[in-house]
Amino acid sequence: MRSAAKSLTQLCVYIIVVSGAVLMITPFLWMVSTAIKSESQIFAWPPQWIPIPAHFENFVKMWGVASFANYFLNSWIVAGIGTIVVLFFGSLAGFAFAKYEFPARDIIFMIILTTLMIPGQVTLIPVFLIVKTLGWLNSYPGLIVPGLANVFALFLMRQFMQTIPNDLLDAARIDGCSEFRIYGQIILPLAKPIIATLGIFVFMGYWNDLFWPLIIISQDKMKTLQLGLSLLKTGYGTTRWNILMAGTTLGSVPIIIVFLFLQKFFIQGIALTGLKE
Repeated sequence: MRSAAKSLTQLCVYIIVVSGAVLMITPFLWMVSTAIKSESQIFAWPPQWIPIPAHFENFVKMWGVASFANYFLNSWIVAGIGTIVVLFFGSLAGFAFAKYEFPARDIIFMIILTTLMIPGQVTLIPVFLIVKTLGWLNSYPGLIVPGLANVFALFLMRQFMQTIPNDLLDAARIDGCSEFRIYGQIILPLAKPIIATLGIFVFMGYWNDLFWPLIIISQDKMKTLQLGLSLLKTGYGTTRWNILMAGTTLGSVPIIIVFLFLQKFFIQGIALTGLKE
């Protein structure tokens, strides 16, 4: 009876997991399918998952509608630089709050943490005025810098680094390691899984951001991919769904590449210490 109940429980879990996976991947597959359809095939009934014939020329047409090569480049620059800087300063700040004792450390951390409860709409106008005063409208600094003060990155890094034994750091100090060398050769290698996870979140945040670029960018040469995709929907009259989905499919590729590149850190064991008990 116990074996039968256990098997039934496992079957139910598998069914739930598989159903959730199907629900998650179906919209993505439909997006790819729509990207290679003609306009008549999109609204055909019953729906065609694999269109015959397939219209791969939609991807070529998408590049001809607007300056998508420039939009992709801008998004790569903004997301790439933004992610690297956030990871660097977020890990440094997390290291400081996790492993150093200084006056009012916990109070300062709690005050910083409370800023997560402030809606972005509240700070939107002040941040815009600051960016405008600095002359950063229609520029990379205007797109990148406001997102660098990432409290979530600080919180995630600090919580993870608190699990690293202090004995490792003390042993390194006895061996003559500087604090920055401890950070670079001990903390960062142990923090690879959380750095990879945070990197994906930050990259997705910059890559998919539409609201902030829509506010500060007016020149076509500085538009990001998301602004370019919005042109396909609103800038040319009737929406061309196949062209829009072709652009969206290409826009999803970099995120998939980043995830595939970093996923090995999700499944590797987290070596928190080299000490043997």
